[in-house]
Amino acid sequence: MDTLRYTLITDGSSDALLISIINWLLRDHLLSVGIDGNWADLGQLRTPPTTLADRARKAIELFPCDILFVHRDAENQSRQMRVNEIQNALAISIPYVCLVPIRMQEAWLLIDEGAIRYAADNPNGTAPLNLPAVNRLEDMPDPKTELYNNLKMASELSGRRLRRFYPNQRVHRVAEYIDDFSILRQLSAFEMFENELLEVLKEMGLT
Repeated sequence: MDTLRYTLITDGSSDALLISIINWLLRDHLLSVGIDGNWADLGQLRTPPTTLADRARKAIELFPCDILFVHRDAENQSRQMRVNEIQNALAISIPYVCLVPIRMQEAWLLIDEGAIRYAADNPNGTAPLNLPAVNRLEDMPDPKTELYNNLKMASELSGRRLRRFYPNQRVHRVAEYIDDFSILRQLSAFEMFENELLEVLKEMGLT
């Protein structure tokens, strides 16, 4: 296989930033294989599919792929419960990988101060940020708010300019500016995601 094609389906449009993490992980394991990934933007369809099974089928139809990545945030459920939901819903003929961060995917971005400063358009800023220790990421009740607050602090804006600063529009840039996600291997959910992906790649004869 010269190029591995994959498609990602997510809970929402903001979760498309997971493309950066998937690309990094695939490149780390598939040094001689090209990577061609797509996020399935099913919300743009005239009649978007609503069930997970229908979303998966439509994603594969519109974005043919070798592997389907299925994202769900655990939020207030256990990761295994979300994985079970995915496994019970899908009946597809291609391999798929469950991508289920504990809480929500913003927790996986609270790892790189420089990336947050760049995403806030203030790479040389010196305002102290409040990034949690890696071993606390999966215990945070609201990582999205934590990331938004850090983006605001990194911007070093105030008054009217701060009110016009919209961190939700910059989250995807944080992911794009992170060069190395290996620190996430300390997290249980990321470890399980990587192990499941490696099993699929092995079954496909790619590792």
